[in-house]
Amino acid sequence: MNAQTLTDNARMLVDDHKGLLAMDESNPTCNKRFAKLGIPQTVETRRAYRELIVTTPGLGESISGVILYDETIRQQKKDGTPFLKVLDGAGIIPGIKVDTGAKDLAAHPGEKITEGLDGLRFRLQEYFQMGARFAKWRAVISIGEGIPSRSCIEANAEALARYAALCQESGLVPVVEPEVLMDGEHTLERCRKVTEEVLRNVFIQLNCQRVLLEGMILKPNMVLPGLNCPTQESIDEVADITVQSLLRTVPAAVPGIAFLSGGQSGDMASARLNAMNVRFKSRLPWALAFSFARAIQQPALEIWLGQESNIKAAQQALLHRARCNRAARLGEYAATMERA
Repeated sequence: MNAQTLTDNARMLVDDHKGLLAMDESNPTCNKRFAKLGIPQTVETRRAYRELIVTTPGLGESISGVILYDETIRQQKKDGTPFLKVLDGAGIIPGIKVDTGAKDLAAHPGEKITEGLDGLRFRLQEYFQMGARFAKWRAVISIGEGIPSRSCIEANAEALARYAALCQESGLVPVVEPEVLMDGEHTLERCRKVTEEVLRNVFIQLNCQRVLLEGMILKPNMVLPGLNCPTQESIDEVADITVQSLLRTVPAAVPGIAFLSGGQSGDMASARLNAMNVRFKSRLPWALAFSFARAIQQPALEIWLGQESNIKAAQQALLHRARCNRAARLGEYAATMERA
């Protein structure tokens, strides 16, 4: 492990008010999104869609790194140019999703454990040799009656930490993603308590596994009320409680926090990130950035619909969302940008 290189790469991922674009959907997930829009679910349409994303002109002005999937990191443009070469030319750092998905946690109904540690060391070495410089592992925590359990939180925290240590051993910056899901009727306060417990456990385990905090990125959920909760707090209230929870749980050594969107609409995710940076940026020890998937991609996907004639308009929509999120990092996002 080269500590200085890891630290430099982690900082590059959150420098210059940029953020990450998550385009690491598994093939089944990508196919489901295509099916909803009547797009053929084939290897070629997935390749074409990903080419649309990586070749978007000006994307590197707002995006520092992209998270790829195993199929995607091996794909090429139609003319044979590897996606990795395209990203390098745009000044975008390639990353890779390395977990194999959340599976049912034995003896814990309604709870999940993320798998993928078996053989991970060798997969990480291969991805590093291919050109990846960071990786991602997602754990999912549900809120409901009697859950999350302590055993679910601890099992997922340990897996995240073991993954992170293996990443750094292989020269990859780990993006550590413990996601407390938005699904349910829970209140904002309930989400705060669970999020803080999850993050405390994650950092206990990261320290146990001797993970270099300066050489990682945290990718948490924002603290939000459940989607079905009758009370939906304001943008500023969400910003305040989210930052308060992070200040209580995330060490100052971590260079950046790149929020997941977690099913939020693109404009709402931007507005909440903007409020955090407007209200707290000058007082925070770490950068507040973004690592969005649907909150950046969805408008482009709905425009593209698998048609080559729609590529330019789809790329413009993608670039718009990326620019909105860079503005949110600067504290300069406004709803009027959505009508521009």
